[in-house]
Amino acid sequence: MELAKRVKELPPYLFVGISKAIAKKKEQGIDVISFGIGDPDIPTPNKVLDRLKKASDNPAHHKYPESEGLPEFRQAVSNFYKNRFNVDLDFGTEIINLIGAKEGIAHAPLCFIDPGDKAIVPNPAYPVYEIGTMFAGGETVFIDLLEKNDFLVDFTSIDTKLAKEAKMMWINYPNNPTGAIANLDFFKEAVEFCKEFDIALMHDACYTEVTFDGYIAPSILQVPGAMDICIEFHSLSKTANMTGWRVGSAAGNPDLINALMRVKSNIDSGLSQAIQEMGIEALSLSKDWINQNNDIYKKRRDKVVSTLNEIGLDANAPKATLYIWTKVPEGFTSASFTEKLLEEANVVVTPGNGYGKAGEVYVRLSLTIPDDQIDEGLKRLSKLNLK
Repeated sequence: MELAKRVKELPPYLFVGISKAIAKKKEQGIDVISFGIGDPDIPTPNKVLDRLKKASDNPAHHKYPESEGLPEFRQAVSNFYKNRFNVDLDFGTEIINLIGAKEGIAHAPLCFIDPGDKAIVPNPAYPVYEIGTMFAGGETVFIDLLEKNDFLVDFTSIDTKLAKEAKMMWINYPNNPTGAIANLDFFKEAVEFCKEFDIALMHDACYTEVTFDGYIAPSILQVPGAMDICIEFHSLSKTANMTGWRVGSAAGNPDLINALMRVKSNIDSGLSQAIQEMGIEALSLSKDWINQNNDIYKKRRDKVVSTLNEIGLDANAPKATLYIWTKVPEGFTSASFTEKLLEEANVVVTPGNGYGKAGEVYVRLSLTIPDDQIDEGLKRLSKLNLK
């Protein structure tokens, strides 16, 4: 039986390999500390879980949901945007529920990309931007994010011919994997660039609520004109420790949102309405709760950055996200350094080249493991000879 070419050419998903490496070590009876996958160890808030328990008793939630999501959920997203960003959104036409942001990100290229069309994607980046484009039959053209530019897209470096040919573009700030942040001036430049060349602009904003040191992340929808060309993706996975519940949303131009809804309605039947009620509750979490949650990650961030610098790695403390992005020592590649940590310290990190060629010579460490494991992992790393 012949598999489709797209499946034959599909690379293994980055974290599948990491999970296999951990499992192999565990089979040998070896305790592994993993800074790999960004999956919060902190539980979903009790009030959010209580909302699910109550909602699950509602017979109306035992039926097929609608692909666009409950009106009440979309209204909650609209309220969030108004309260958080002072952005007014029509919940009926400008917001859609997602089965986690990843689902919407993967499906978005089907709205804009025909076979042979081009999408502009940052490098390094979340792999799903490229894979979604491939599934739609399109071609991904990468734009390198450089440390000297604070890992921001340099729009002046994008070839005019490419810009005229591109149908969509992805950006992501606060950024995974680099931890980079952007301000409204950057988003204004992104909107102006994409409007000039008639490019659908996709902004992955899943980390806007995971911030430190007084930094407040903006929304691209705050920029005048953004609603003409943009979709912004949000998730409650990291904001409210809800990775397993798969609650996300997309907001933006009503025609683009409608296109995404039409794609989704032909592929999935929407997210469980009881879980959407969890999302409604999570969207109303207090600023104090968000700050307390982020304080846990900030303390971990500071410990990890301090240890990395002590052992000779040049690590900076990011103002957002759950990740530390740091260069490997001279003489190593992303893969060889990752292998060294696994074999000599039984510590797992994510190789930067898994996010694209521009991620070579970097690794990513996640802050989403319990404090005792972080302390043990850092203890192991501090004993390494990195020369």
